[in-house]
Amino acid sequence: MSLDDRYVDLKGREVSLAQLDADERRLLKSIEQRADRAPPWHEFANVWMKLVGEFYHDRGLSRSKVRHTDLYRIAQDLGSRLAVAQGLARIPDYRDEIEQLTRARFKTRREFCEATGLSEDMLSHVLARRKHIALDRLNEALARIGYILRIVPQDSFERPRRGRRAAA
Repeated sequence: MSLDDRYVDLKGREVSLAQLDADERRLLKSIEQRADRAPPWHEFANVWMKLVGEFYHDRGLSRSKVRHTDLYRIAQDLGSRLAVAQGLARIPDYRDEIEQLTRARFKTRREFCEATGLSEDMLSHVLARRKHIALDRLNEALARIGYILRIVPQDSFERPRRGRRAAA
C-alpha cells in the first residue's frame, strides 16, 4: 500500500484509502478541505454527517452500516481533531483505552482488577486522572489479559496528511 493510500487517526490506527472508489475519494477531499478551513466543530460535524449520510443512503446503506465505513471513520476523526484544536476535547490517552477495555471486556471494574492484578483503588485514581500507572506495572497488567502497550508518533495527533507513516 502506498503512503498516499493511508490515513492515520488520532489513536494511531491506520485506515486504508485503497478501497475507496472515485466518488468516495472526491467526498473525502471535500470533507478534508472543509476541515482545513477550521470551522466551528459543531458546524463541521453537522456538515460531514449530512454529506456522508446522504452519500451512502443514496447507495442503499443503512445508518448502522454507514457508521462502519472508512469514510465515516475518517470524517469523524477529522471532527475530533477540530474539537481538540478548538479546546472542546482532549487527545485520548492510555486511561481512555483502559476504561474502554474495562467496559468492553469485563462486567465490572472489580473483574478487570482481578484479571490484571491492579487494585480497585489504583484503577479508580487512574481513571479519574489523579494518578498514573508505572509503565512496567501497566505492561504486566495488560499482559495478564492479552494486551500490550503501543507507542505512536506524536505527529499522528496533528492534522493528518496522507503520506505519513502509521506506527509500526
